[in-house]
Amino acid sequence: MTEPHQINIVRIAHVFYVHKEIDRALEFLLEFGLRQVKRVGKSIYFRGTGPDPFVYCAQEGDEDRFGGVAFVVESESDLEAAQALPGASAIYPLTDAPGGGRCVTFHDPVDKFPFHLVHGQTLQEDVKAFPQLEFNFVRFSFFLTLMRPPDTSSQHKNTDRRTKLKDSKKVGPAPVHKLGHFGMCVTNFAKAYDFYTSHFNFKPSDLVYEPSTGRDITAFLHLDRGSELVDHHCFFFFEGPKSHVHHSSFETHDFDTQVLGHDWLRGKGYENCWGVGRHIMGSQIFDYWFDPSRFIVEHYVDGDLVNDESPVNRSPATPGNLHVWGPDLPPTFMH
Repeated sequence: MTEPHQINIVRIAHVFYVHKEIDRALEFLLEFGLRQVKRVGKSIYFRGTGPDPFVYCAQEGDEDRFGGVAFVVESESDLEAAQALPGASAIYPLTDAPGGGRCVTFHDPVDKFPFHLVHGQTLQEDVKAFPQLEFNFVRFSFFLTLMRPPDTSSQHKNTDRRTKLKDSKKVGPAPVHKLGHFGMCVTNFAKAYDFYTSHFNFKPSDLVYEPSTGRDITAFLHLDRGSELVDHHCFFFFEGPKSHVHHSSFETHDFDTQVLGHDWLRGKGYENCWGVGRHIMGSQIFDYWFDPSRFIVEHYVDGDLVNDESPVNRSPATPGNLHVWGPDLPPTFMH
C-alpha cells in the first residue's frame, strides 16, 4: 500500500463558530479578550496580540455549530496535495478574510467536521507586548544538614510588582495572544489517530488509555517540526458516543492577566466551566468558560514546549490525571 503524502503544518491559525445569536456572541468574545478587526456579511473576524490576521471567526447562522479549525501549511505544494484528502475542496481564495491567502477545506473522514488548511496569509505586526516580569523563587539546598539562604538571583530588586490592578485602565478583559489548540470528541479514536498522524506531521505528546482494556482513547498532538520547540499540543481528541467540538483554547500573557480576565468575566455574569487550575498533561494553567451558545473556550498560560527529543507519555484515564490543583473536575467536562 502506498504511504499517504504527509502534509506539513506550521501552526494552528484560527477557528470558525456559527452562532444563532451573533450579537450576544460578539459581546462575549470582546469581553473574553479578542479584538474585532473586520465585519463582512454574516462574518465577524477577531485577532489577538500576535501576528495572525485573525484567530476566531464568528458567523451568523440558523443553528449553533462548530465551523472547523484552520492550520497553516508550509508550502503551496502542501496546499495542492491537500486537495486529495477526503471530501476536499479545490484551492480557493480567502477573499473576505483578513490577511487573505488561499485555502483547502476537507472533512474528517469519520465524523465529517470541517478542517481548513491555509497558505499565503499576510501576517500582521504584533500588538505592543506586555512587560516581561520577574518572579520571586525561593530555592533551598541541603548539604550536610546546612540550609543555605534562598537564591535571590531571579528576584526583582529595588522595584515592585504594583501593577495598579484596581486602576480602571488596568481592569478589563484578558487580551488573547493567539489560538493555542482545539479539541474534538470523535466516535472512532483509532481511525482518527491513524488519519491525522499519517496524513500530517501531527505527533503525540501524551496518550491516554482505558485502564480496563489498555486501549488508547485520547491523544494530545503537537506538530513535528524537528528540533524546533512547539506547543505540547495544538490538537487533541478523545473518543465518545457523539462527535462535537470540546473547546478552543487561547493563550494570554501571564497568570496575573489570566486571573484578572477570570474576575472580569465573572463580574459580567458569564458562566465559568472549570478553573482556574493547573493541568498535568501540557502543564497549562487553565480557565474554561461557556459562551452564550454553550461552546467552551479557554484562557491558558504557561504551557509546555516539546520537540523531537520529547518522549511520548502514556497514562491511564482517571479523574486525577487531568489537573494538579484547582476546582474538582466537573462531571460533564469530558462529555
